[in-house]
Amino acid sequence: MGSATNVDAVAVNTVAWLSAPETAIVVPVYQRQYRWDIGGCEQLLGDIRAVADLDDRSMHFIGSILSSVNADTDASTAPGELVLIDGQQRITTLMLLVAALHHTVRDEDPELAAELERVLVRADDPARTKLRPHSAWARVFESVVLDRRGPGRLGSEDAYRESRFDDNYAFFRSQVRLDEVPRIWRGLQKLEHVAITLGTGANAQQIFESLNSTGEPLRDHELIHNYVLMGLSHAEQSDIEEAYWVPIERNTGEAIASFWRHFLVMTTGREVAVVGERSVYDAFRQRFPRIDLATLRADASEWRDYSDIYRILLDPSQEPDAEIARQLVYVNTFGRGMYPLVMRAYRDYALEATGKDELIATLENIQSLLLRRTISGLSNDRLVARLCRARQDGQDALVRAIARIMPSNERVRVELKYGALPHPAYVLGRLAGVDGLDGLEIEHVFPLAPADTWTGDGVRTWADYGEDEQNSHRALAPTLGNLTLIETPLAERGFDASFPEKRDALYPQSRVALTTAIAGTDAWGTAAITARTAALTEAFVEIWARPQVTAIDDDGLTPILDAVRRRGWPRGWEREFEYVEYRGEHWEVYDIKYLFNRIFKRLWADGRESVVAFSARRGGPVYPEQSWNGHWDALDEANFLYMGWDSRYMLTAVQGVLDEAGIASEVFVKYSYTGAAM
Repeated sequence: MGSATNVDAVAVNTVAWLSAPETAIVVPVYQRQYRWDIGGCEQLLGDIRAVADLDDRSMHFIGSILSSVNADTDASTAPGELVLIDGQQRITTLMLLVAALHHTVRDEDPELAAELERVLVRADDPARTKLRPHSAWARVFESVVLDRRGPGRLGSEDAYRESRFDDNYAFFRSQVRLDEVPRIWRGLQKLEHVAITLGTGANAQQIFESLNSTGEPLRDHELIHNYVLMGLSHAEQSDIEEAYWVPIERNTGEAIASFWRHFLVMTTGREVAVVGERSVYDAFRQRFPRIDLATLRADASEWRDYSDIYRILLDPSQEPDAEIARQLVYVNTFGRGMYPLVMRAYRDYALEATGKDELIATLENIQSLLLRRTISGLSNDRLVARLCRARQDGQDALVRAIARIMPSNERVRVELKYGALPHPAYVLGRLAGVDGLDGLEIEHVFPLAPADTWTGDGVRTWADYGEDEQNSHRALAPTLGNLTLIETPLAERGFDASFPEKRDALYPQSRVALTTAIAGTDAWGTAAITARTAALTEAFVEIWARPQVTAIDDDGLTPILDAVRRRGWPRGWEREFEYVEYRGEHWEVYDIKYLFNRIFKRLWADGRESVVAFSARRGGPVYPEQSWNGHWDALDEANFLYMGWDSRYMLTAVQGVLDEAGIASEVFVKYSYTGAAM
């Protein structure tokens, strides 16, 4: 097998690579401007802090860095310099962080300062940085890293030129105290990357496009798999793989991605987005930071146990208890959205923490909730996380939470009278008390498309009905009162038959009591349909009962902890929220920036200690100085709220600070757009 001659790829320690005397990197002019924002810097610093506190075997992978060896001399590069093709944003940000550390300790710890300086400046010329952005920004970058921003040191156009270099450096400087510098330095030394160096004969653009544009990106569950095994020895990896990961894959199959999302919703009590921004993987990392092998085995054992439960939910026929299996089949009528709650309930039952009756009661309540809300035209999205949180407080709390968001009997009666019946086979099957629907068809007593000769009483034909009369019949055709179940052979015989024929010759032969009862009806029209709907509705509200507790329907409001950033907004839309209910107050709130500002200002006045605690732990968004450029708002004379975050950060911060203050359960949002774009 031949070896590559124009590409060299090797896994390296990032700091060691940067500290090497021969390392000198230049950003070519075609590269985009440096654009990392404060949120990206915060994430990087958080990752470094996390890995710093782990054992020496734990490392943090930052991806691949693609460069080429410069063989020619031009205005911006020298022979031997590496031309940075991919990785500019990461390397630049690391340099700014190291510069902030260096400037913090240079007067206090000369030895550590010297180590940091080796990352920043060239061995052959301490006045030049190891990384040089392209010429348009080189002097600004060097002025920040080498601390040359004093007046008169540069030309006026550069001395006061704003850039992300200034802002991100200032952020790092404000975040790292003198006594924390050794910790951050320890974390930096645990960063690793794959250094890909191209020879003179390699096509840099082609390789860059191959790295970034071809093939499928790693999916969340693949990232989780790599994350779990990374840092383990080969023997440990093999053991974890065979004992835990392979069974998880076997149990979940193609649904493994859904399993991890549902597991994380269950354990965190927070919504996890279906797609976008590696949300499942990010949630997993937050829930399971780097851990020792013993803890990993304990966690992995739990993951495997829950995957066993997931296997049963996917295929209830594997459940040995027939009654529980039947209830799981019923729940699957509505999809997998409630799996996080079902997994928790089933796990408690399996561990004998709760009994069979309680499990079945939970499954029945789930069905009632989903069916009633569907009938009432309410969305079932973003419900499960709040119910999982309630379940953590016990069964009674769960029942109250379900009752709060379940439409009343009165609302259901109205909707069933005039609305199309959802999940008709499931509803009719349970109303009829039949075990399984094999060999049964849904029968429309009044047909959806009657022939002109159809008659409901044997006297008048459909052609004789007036327009209004026909329209009223069509409106009631998909309602509960006009539907029943019938055996397939009988359904085939009765195709396009009038009601008297089916009443006398077909319905009496059915084994379904719900159907044979129709044979006692003389004529079939709107009155008969309405009367049957009313009768069946009373049975409906008993089977799909609402818990008998005092509750308030929240009218489609979303708890702040379940609020998510909407995607796919129509072009030109700016409003995200319609209003916010804040502890009984009604706030007109149209976007997350306004809400972010108002929440932090309100809590600064009412519960300052919560804001201080949250901001200290998170590293923002409140600071004692306006240390970098951007949009700021003053909380008082000595404290400032930075407003330049992206919407995702702001929403997370609002949720976090309200949770810190203990009032998140008293804040709800109403979205302004409820169409398909959501």
